[in-house]
Amino acid sequence: MKTIGICANMTKPLAVATVQHIEKAAERLGLHIFGDPATAACATSVKGMPLSDISQCVDAVLALGGDGTLLSVVHGLAGAPVPILGVNLGGLGFLTSVAFDELDRALECLAQGDIQITEHPLVQATVENGSDSPHTFHALNEVVVARGTTSRVVPLDVRIDGDWLTTYSCDGIIVSTPLGSTGYSLSAGGPILTPTTSAFIITMICPHTLGSRPMVISDCCTVRISTTADQCELILSADGQIGQSLAGEHEVVVTRSNRTARLIRLPNHSYFAVLRQKLHWRGTNIK
Repeated sequence: MKTIGICANMTKPLAVATVQHIEKAAERLGLHIFGDPATAACATSVKGMPLSDISQCVDAVLALGGDGTLLSVVHGLAGAPVPILGVNLGGLGFLTSVAFDELDRALECLAQGDIQITEHPLVQATVENGSDSPHTFHALNEVVVARGTTSRVVPLDVRIDGDWLTTYSCDGIIVSTPLGSTGYSLSAGGPILTPTTSAFIITMICPHTLGSRPMVISDCCTVRISTTADQCELILSADGQIGQSLAGEHEVVVTRSNRTARLIRLPNHSYFAVLRQKLHWRGTNIK
């Protein structure tokens, strides 16, 4: 891989230094670098262009920041089959697999093609209300239907493949991918799935009954979440990045998307090592 795009979260304290470090390393490794306009502005030899254009002329994209930056890049690529490497300049970072001190090794691996690429289906949410044209959103981690500014719990009717599951009284519902199982769903009490599992997780946000528990279902299923006309305004969000208001009667149809995200891992990457590190798992150390 000799042509690399970079997209940095310029609010991160290390962002400028990281971009300039990549610029110098690229010259040594013979890499050609493109960047989105904000990223390119802090380097002299990085050509700036919109991310949608970068996706047409690079072998890979580096997302420099945190998981939110990587999700922004996924949305910006809009399904283009360009592999993404996340470089963590922030906090927790489950999706960003490379730490700042591994950056030089990562660039060398890219230059040599010594990488692993995993492909992850996105989840798709289509909003239907019977009159307007349906709006469709795609997400790598999760789609969420939740209350907006009100403090009232809301009833949300859920069907799976046309079969009524129940009506939840809660603050909202998360439909997560396996890759997103360590995100919002985990915070709401959902399980952790390995990233290659073919499944969705349905997790309630603050359910108003102790009997409500997360569910793991096949990602071949269609999940329908219905709102009623007399409900308070709800919000649909995709990866916390984009979304729309759901005022009145709507149905949100959630399925597996035909889009995928291709994520780069370095050799010897261990998902379980990441879990142990990020979640501070200690165990008993008895072997």
